[in-house]
Amino acid sequence: MTAPVTEPAARTGGPDATSTAAPVVTGIGVTAPNGFGTEAWWAAALPDYAAGVITASSAGGFEFGQRELEALWSKGGQYVSAYQSFAWFYAVNTGQISIKNGLRGPSGVLVTEQAGGLDAVAQARRQIRKGVQLLVTGGVDSALCPWGWAAHLAGGELTEVADPARAYLPFSGDASGHVVGEGGALLVLEDAAAAEARGAKTYGAVAGYAATFDPAPGSGGAPRLRAAAEQALKEAGLRPADVDVVFADAAGRRDADRAEAEAIAALFGPSGVPVTAPKTMTGRLAAGGAALDLAAALLALRDQVIPPTVHVAEPAADCRIDLVTEIRRPAGGLRTALVLARGRGGFNAAMVVRRSG
Repeated sequence: MTAPVTEPAARTGGPDATSTAAPVVTGIGVTAPNGFGTEAWWAAALPDYAAGVITASSAGGFEFGQRELEALWSKGGQYVSAYQSFAWFYAVNTGQISIKNGLRGPSGVLVTEQAGGLDAVAQARRQIRKGVQLLVTGGVDSALCPWGWAAHLAGGELTEVADPARAYLPFSGDASGHVVGEGGALLVLEDAAAAEARGAKTYGAVAGYAATFDPAPGSGGAPRLRAAAEQALKEAGLRPADVDVVFADAAGRRDADRAEAEAIAALFGPSGVPVTAPKTMTGRLAAGGAALDLAAALLALRDQVIPPTVHVAEPAADCRIDLVTEIRRPAGGLRTALVLARGRGGFNAAMVVRRSG
């Protein structure tokens, strides 16, 4: 039996069920190119690194995904579409997590590309508000196999720069595209009262979330990432001035970086808030990317430190943001972080997390 594949609920901000208590994060698990395990990855994210680590060495994982899809492509001699195979593959893996850990509550899979990590956590939050006490949520992704690599090449968004230190430079005038990575993070989202009752350690609370769609290409409409951020802050009951750090989507393409920088500057003012993109150490991880950024935001709030955007000396003149390029410990402390994500096809997501205590 496979878990059902679900599409996102209406992509709007605001409470969507009866409970109003913000659920808290009580667990984080990470696997990434520069660290296996949460603390190992977080430690790797903090030294004054001279070069990022971009790896494609997990051959076993790649082959597993490729072979699964090859087997699914013709189940029982009947043709199965690529989308059906892809969705079934992820549903099966969600089901395996549920079965292995005895998690018999609601389950599902959201497919919104890079925005998926935040959307999945938001979907878990909906279930918490409906009375479920605990869910494992987030995203871990890889498409570094022959069929996946072909899709990356066809997408036209990969950098062609061979030097690892110059390949993925979001917000830089030399930005030329992104580097693909694999990994992500899984989080344990729990009802706040239930977590307190059992004395659970908490990393922080999911205070607000919103998602929007960009208008159709060629329609002349403006991107709606800013709207997602505004709605997430509104749901959290916060003003832009309350945000201490922004974890950027950081596409690594000049047009997309400029659009994100304009959205951030319009909301917070030019260079009005520290902005960082620690995914420069790992590459873009598809559905795992935003989940890893969310983990980074929670750990930044815990340790009162902002991880850097590596390899970028300074932002381009048309990206008017306060880009964190070295480890920073703000004197005023960190209490609130905003995580932004954009997925191929026009998906935007924004999530606000607040420090516990």
